[in-house]
Amino acid sequence: MQAWPHWPQRAPTSRQWAWGLAAIPALCLLYVLVLIPFTPGIRDIRKARLEQPAQILSQDGKELAIFKRSNRTWVGLDQIAPSVVQALIATEDHRFYDHHGLDWRRTASSFVYTLGGDRQGGSTITQQLARNLYPTEIGRAPTLTRKLKEAITAFKIEALYSKQEILETYLNTVPFLYNAYGIEMAARTYFDKSAGQLSVLESATLVGMLKGTSYYNPVLNPERSLARRNTVLSQMVKRGVLLDATFVQLKKRPLRIDFERQEEPTGPAPHFAQQLRKWLISWADKNDYNIYTDGLVVHTTLDARLQNWANQAVARQGRSLQGIADAGWNQRDGWNPASPLVQTLVRESPEYRAALKTAPDADAALKALLADKAFMRRLRTDKTRVQAGLLAMDPATGAVRAWVGSRDFTIDGFDHVQQARRQPGSTFKPFVYGAALQKGMNPEDKRPDQAVEIALAGGEVWRPSDASAPSGKDMTLADALAYSKNTITAALMQEVGPAKVVQLARALGVRQSPLDPVPALALGSSPVTLKEMVNAYGTLANGGSYQEPMWVTRIENRDGELLAEFAPTKSEEALDGQLSYELVDMLRGVINKGTGRAIRQQYGIRGDVAGKTGTTQGNADGWFILMHPELVVGAWAGFNDSRISLRNDHWGQGARSALPMVGDLTAKALRARVIDAQATFVAPENNHWWHRLGEALRARWKQWWTPAPPAPNPASKQPAPAPQAPEPAPELPADTAPARITTVPATGLPMPEEVIEESTPLLPLTPGMGWPPTAPPAEPSP
Repeated sequence: MQAWPHWPQRAPTSRQWAWGLAAIPALCLLYVLVLIPFTPGIRDIRKARLEQPAQILSQDGKELAIFKRSNRTWVGLDQIAPSVVQALIATEDHRFYDHHGLDWRRTASSFVYTLGGDRQGGSTITQQLARNLYPTEIGRAPTLTRKLKEAITAFKIEALYSKQEILETYLNTVPFLYNAYGIEMAARTYFDKSAGQLSVLESATLVGMLKGTSYYNPVLNPERSLARRNTVLSQMVKRGVLLDATFVQLKKRPLRIDFERQEEPTGPAPHFAQQLRKWLISWADKNDYNIYTDGLVVHTTLDARLQNWANQAVARQGRSLQGIADAGWNQRDGWNPASPLVQTLVRESPEYRAALKTAPDADAALKALLADKAFMRRLRTDKTRVQAGLLAMDPATGAVRAWVGSRDFTIDGFDHVQQARRQPGSTFKPFVYGAALQKGMNPEDKRPDQAVEIALAGGEVWRPSDASAPSGKDMTLADALAYSKNTITAALMQEVGPAKVVQLARALGVRQSPLDPVPALALGSSPVTLKEMVNAYGTLANGGSYQEPMWVTRIENRDGELLAEFAPTKSEEALDGQLSYELVDMLRGVINKGTGRAIRQQYGIRGDVAGKTGTTQGNADGWFILMHPELVVGAWAGFNDSRISLRNDHWGQGARSALPMVGDLTAKALRARVIDAQATFVAPENNHWWHRLGEALRARWKQWWTPAPPAPNPASKQPAPAPQAPEPAPELPADTAPARITTVPATGLPMPEEVIEESTPLLPLTPGMGWPPTAPPAEPSP
C-alpha cells in the first residue's frame, strides 16, 4: 500500500502573522459596515426626540384624545432637579462627558469580568438611550450583533446631539413601571411631586431603579430599593458630588414613598378613541405615516356636546341601576353562598384555580373561598357591576355623533357598543314586520291574539307567550308591533320565513354578527352589537338606504395641510322607501301608545320620533333605540355576565333601564337645537308606474284571499248589533314583568336562549301628545 507523502511542516512567517492579525480588525470593521444600514437613521433619531402624536378632534374642534406612544410628559433638563443628573452620571456613566458614545475602558473591563464569570454591563448612557428608543431595531438579546448595533446607534446620537440633549432625552424616555415613562411621570407616581422638586434621596431611589425596575421596585420590594438607593448615594460620594458626612446621615432615612399610579387621560370618548386608533394605525401604515410621530390632526364626526350629554346620561342612569342591583344582590337574598350560581362564579374565578393547588380537594377550596368575606365581596362587586352602552348616529350620512362604551373606561375598558354581542330582544322585531311588508302585507292587516305553538325539529315545541293572556281578538300588525306582542310576531315569522328576516336584517345593517334562522330569532335570540342595531335603525330612518358608519371627515398634518378627506359612502337600498316609511310609521306607535311612551310623557319629546324597546329573559338585557330624522340613538343596559340580572322585573325592562339614557340625550339635543325639533320623516312620492302596479296587485291579492263574511241566517230575526270600537287591550302598568317563553325540553336542535319582551299596552296619549303636534315648541322641556 502506497503511503501518503510527508509534507514538511513550516512555522508561519512574521509576515503571515502580521496579515492574520490585521485580518481580524478588518473583518470586524467590515461586519460593522454591514450592520450600519440595519441601524436607525439619523432622521429617525431626530424624529424620535421631536415626535408629535396624532391629535383627535371632534366635529366642533374639541380635543378628544392624543395618541402618544407612552404615558409621558416631556420636561426640559432645567426642569429636572440637579441631583437626578448627578446620581445618574455617578452611577450609570461617570465618564459621560469624556466619551463619544462608547466608553472603551468600561467596555473592556466588562468584557474581562464577563469572561471570568462575573457578567457586568458596560453600556453608556448614550447606548442605553439607543436601546430605549429603538428596542425593535436593536433588540434585547445578549449577542455581539446587538452590542454592535447599540454602539453604532450611540455614535450617531453623539454626532447629532449635545450631551445636555442626550441627558434630557434619556431622562424623558426611560421606563419606571406602572405605565410611567420619563422622570416627570416617575416623580409623580412614586413621590407625588414634579421632577424639579425631587430631593437627593428621591433622586437616588429613582436612579437606582434603572438597574432593574421590577427587582428594585420601591412599592413591592422596599428593602431592595432602599439598599440600591444607598448604593447610588455611595457612588455619588465616590464621584465627588455628595459629602461623606451627608451620606452617613441620608443612608439611615426610610424611603417614604407616596405612590399613586398615573393614568393616561382617557378623554371624553375613550372607547371611540380606542376603536379609532386601530383604524388610524391601519390607514397610517398604508400611507407611510406614523401616528405617534408625524403630528397628524384627525377631524372626526363626533359632536362634543352630544358626547358630553351621552356621558352624563349613562353615568346618571348607571348609578340608579347600580343601587337597584346592589339591593337585589345583597347577601341575604341574591348573593348567598348556598346559591348554585354564586358557587359557579366562585369556581370560575382565578382565586379558585389558585386555591386548588394548595387545598386538599376541590370542595375544600370552594368552602374556603365561600368563607372568605373579602374575596366574596370583591367577586360580588365585580360580577354585579351594571354596565351600559350608548351610540348616536346621523342616519343620512352614517356619521357617529356620540359613543359611550361603558360606565367607566378605567374600570371596564370593554366596549359595549362594538365588541359586546348581546341578545337584542324585541328591538329585533321590526325586521320581522319589515319582511312581512316586503311580502305584500300592510300595517292594517290583522292577526288573532291567540296562543301559538311552533313545532321544531326533533319533536320540540316552542310556545312564546306575553305578559297578559291572549285576548282572542284580532289585532293589526301595527298594534302588534307597538304593544310588542310575542305571539303574533312569532306567528308572523312563520308566515314570512326566518331566511327572509335574516336577509332584511343583513341589508339594513346587522352585517357582522351571525344570525341563526330559527323561529326564536323573531324575538331576538341571536346576539348582535349595539352598533349594528343602531346602524340598522338608521337605515330605516334614512328611507331604507343603508349608510356605512363613518367617524373621520379629514386628516391634516401639523401645518394644516390636507392629507386625506372622507365622504359618506354611496348609499345602498336595503328596503323600498315606501315600505321603510310604513315601518317607521308603525314604530311611531311604540312611542305614541306602546312600550316607549315614556319618551313623550317623561322626557317631553314632541318631535316626529319612532323607536322600539327590548328586554331579554330574566331582564338580563335592556334595549331602547329611538329614531329622529336627524339622529338615531340606541342604548343597552345589563351586566358583562348574562347570567346576572337586576333581579327586579320593574326596572329590568328596556323601557326603564335603557330608555332613560336615550330620552335624556335626545331631549337635550332638541332643546339645544342640535337637531331640528320640527324635522319629520317624509313619505316618498310613489308616482312611478311600478308602485301603482304593486299597490293594485296587493289590493287584488287581498280581495282574492280574504274570506267572505258568512251569509245571514234568514231564520234569525235578531237585529244586527250596533258597530263597536275594537276592545282596547287591558291597561297594565307600563312595561310589566315579561312573560316566559315555554319550550318542550330540547333533544336535538339547540334551542336559543329564551327571549322575552314587554308587551303591555300603555295608557292612551293625552290631547296634544300624539304625532304630529299642533305646535311643537322650539325647546321642549324634559
